[in-house]
Amino acid sequence: MRLWLVVAIAAPALAGAAVAMLYLWPVDKPEPIETLAGDPGRGAYLARMSGCIACHTDTEGGGKPLAGGVKLPTDFGTFYSPNLTTDPDHGIGNWSLQDFATAVRHGISPEGEPYYPSFPYPFYGSLSDQDVADLWAAFKTVPPVAEASIPHEMSPPFNLRMGLKLWRGLFHHPNAFVPDPERGELWNRGKFIVQGPAHCGACHTPRNFLGARQAEMALHGAGKLPDGGKSPPITSDALKKQGWTVSSLQYALKTGIMPDGDVFGGSMGEVVRDGTAFLSEEDREAIATYLMDTDD
Repeated sequence: MRLWLVVAIAAPALAGAAVAMLYLWPVDKPEPIETLAGDPGRGAYLARMSGCIACHTDTEGGGKPLAGGVKLPTDFGTFYSPNLTTDPDHGIGNWSLQDFATAVRHGISPEGEPYYPSFPYPFYGSLSDQDVADLWAAFKTVPPVAEASIPHEMSPPFNLRMGLKLWRGLFHHPNAFVPDPERGELWNRGKFIVQGPAHCGACHTPRNFLGARQAEMALHGAGKLPDGGKSPPITSDALKKQGWTVSSLQYALKTGIMPDGDVFGGSMGEVVRDGTAFLSEEDREAIATYLMDTDD
């Protein structure tokens, strides 16, 4: 039998076997979360820090808080943020604390399906059990909104969610937050916020052709942001060259006003408006302290 004929016969079978293996390939098995009483006030604060309000509230379209619908166009297709209200049919009203923890820290749905990394779960892996319990307590206070989430509009082959298992195997390597014992408490707090819930690297780190962050270029800026713009580098060297100081950066995170008198626009303007403006002075100082000294 000629080689081309063997290949023609075997190729579909091998492709089918590969697809079947990928479909059956299990995702991470998350560890159980400790049952803790959550503080909704602290959870609401963490939600602001984590960007939940900005990403899941369609402010421009007049959407209700956390009802989703925010459009996120990318090279892989268009994502729409889902409904995170307590509606049992369209939101997360029927979820458990374990479901919530698994989604937030591991990027896995209650049905066991992986989420697209447009949801920045890789950054939320640093949240403690208490952090997650507090967030859950806050989300349970959100009024239900009976609006279905808009389905993602993904280009082939990215519309095949099973492919995310391969992506996770290649690029998702979660690590718990570990403070640097040689640094002060304020610097470590800033590191936790920047590298964790605030997920600054999601926009300020370039990505490869599969959408994974290039770790060696962390915080060096990126192009092709969803709003069509690009993000500047926010390493300490870059910030210092631009004339930033801890105090001016801390002030900008509160007001959106930069040292030259201009204001943040685009997605960074939203980050300040819906997120960092609500943080404590100490946490804004912690972020600025860390970013102005990121040589760790």
